[in-house]
Amino acid sequence: MNENLERLQDVMRRARAEIAKVVIGQGEVVDRALIAVFTGQHALVEGVPGVAKTLLVRTLARILGCPYARIQFTPDLMPADITGTHVFDMKSQGFSLVKGPVFTTFLLADEINRAPAKTQAALLQAMQERKVTIDRETYVLSPHFTVYATQNPVEYEGTYPLPEAQKDRFMLKIDMACPDRDQELELSRRTLGENAPEHVLERGDVAQVISEDDLDALQVALRAMTVHDDLLAYAVDMVRKTRDCESVMVGAGPRATQALLLAARAAAALDGRDFVTPDDIKLMAPGVLEHRLTLRPEYEMEGMTADEVVRRIGEEIPVPR
Repeated sequence: MNENLERLQDVMRRARAEIAKVVIGQGEVVDRALIAVFTGQHALVEGVPGVAKTLLVRTLARILGCPYARIQFTPDLMPADITGTHVFDMKSQGFSLVKGPVFTTFLLADEINRAPAKTQAALLQAMQERKVTIDRETYVLSPHFTVYATQNPVEYEGTYPLPEAQKDRFMLKIDMACPDRDQELELSRRTLGENAPEHVLERGDVAQVISEDDLDALQVALRAMTVHDDLLAYAVDMVRKTRDCESVMVGAGPRATQALLLAARAAAALDGRDFVTPDDIKLMAPGVLEHRLTLRPEYEMEGMTADEVVRRIGEEIPVPR
């Protein structure tokens, strides 16, 4: 196995172990959050309040040695509150840039659907190009700039659904469910003692496993993974099928194919392999495709979900042998 790939897998294992000191359970969620980082993509995190969405991103930033910022999206938030603006300095008699929270590496866009479309759109250039234009001047962000945007799946009053173009910028949709009974019991024990998750993070008991400067080499290491041509065709057929489904009004575009292959490659690395299998593609398909699909209203009224559509497609497309 490639030496850089072995190092990447070692870093992933250590990252999982460090995150487990703070976030109880949520193993699949942690893996997908790491996949977003090591593929250089963004993730939409959906879950009810209190399931550690914010804590997960803060912990991830700590163990990977990356700057972190949080934006609480609200209806009165303006684009300049995200990107920054030029202000007049009386002392120098000139304008200077006051950078917004987007000038970071890991950005938590908390409850992103609470802000109107023009504010949500302030993130589009940053997510696509890792650049920000302020007053006709363009500024370069960190090459590892990553957005984790959160949404509450059960509260729709006072929200603004993300437009299709913005949802397509998120490689993955990560569903964070409530912990099971044993995990919640463990959380309760920790909360009443010295090892409450927030205290563990604030005390610095979570070790940094790499620095931001190391991310480039680790991301490049994924290119050493073996992906056979028949798997490329499998991923393409799966995504194209979403455009032909009777129940789907808007299917996934070519960016979804790219995202599916990148995610499957990282998932295989997390599993300790240097090759991708059809199971890796099927595993990542719901997270990559679900948020990109718009179902026809008559099928939604019958109770069909995008997740169900994706799983049916996975059963219909012939698996490469």
